[in-house]
Amino acid sequence: MHTILLTAFALIAFAANSILCRMALGNGAIDPASFSTVRLVSGAVVLWLIVKASLGVKADKHPGSWWSAAMLFLYAAAFSFAYVSLNAGVGALILFGAVQATMITAGLLKGERPPMLAWCGLAIALAGLVYLVFPGLAAPSFSGAALMAVAGFAWGIYSLRGLGVTNPVAVTGDNFLRSVPMTAMVSLILLPGLQLSSEGILLAGLSGGLTSGIGYVVWYAALRYISAIRAAMLQLLVPVVAAGGGVLLLSEQVTLRLILSGILIIGGVGLTLKSKKK
Repeated sequence: MHTILLTAFALIAFAANSILCRMALGNGAIDPASFSTVRLVSGAVVLWLIVKASLGVKADKHPGSWWSAAMLFLYAAAFSFAYVSLNAGVGALILFGAVQATMITAGLLKGERPPMLAWCGLAIALAGLVYLVFPGLAAPSFSGAALMAVAGFAWGIYSLRGLGVTNPVAVTGDNFLRSVPMTAMVSLILLPGLQLSSEGILLAGLSGGLTSGIGYVVWYAALRYISAIRAAMLQLLVPVVAAGGGVLLLSEQVTLRLILSGILIIGGVGLTLKSKKK
């Protein structure tokens, strides 16, 4: 139950983060570079305060790594810039396809051998994802598709590096802190294209401090009890949760396609979780 609650919270945070990104970038309230910078800086500040206030955790320790920070930055920046030229459907398909490929390949290389039931669940869930985003599918721009694939690869690596982490708050906080110089450099290079508004800064701050910072801490905590392949599969639930959030928060319509695709994705993930891990 502990693992289920952690995973559910993390997936809801990921979906909320997707909605916040869509609201900020889609409305032109902020440019992609500034969104990434505000997102990572606010995440670093919130987590630093949590680490400093936590009993038994010393704020001067640096348990993160530059590799993890680089993957975190690469994901955040590529994700933001990709959505400049991609619609939500194509972006979700490329992102989660890349995440699946990265994490499942890593799991297989580590010796994980999912049974046939798990592969059937993966196929059903991926079919549900394709069906969910199908109305928005169109030939994407090469640059947008490449950036989103990079974002998916980077997020997959970042998740893999969290497997077995014993102090997720301190590790995630340190990773966010290390990523700040990287994203600040990109913002300085792209300073002429600066586009800021109070709404954009607020949305990026919420994305960084709440749905990214705290959400990633909870995700790292959940990864202590989940295999790489199951962690990859569980993330296919994010588009379903995000679609539900769009209905509640953005007044998007409930459609038969949304219901059927949700059943396929949830059912496919359920089959994978039901299968015995080898």
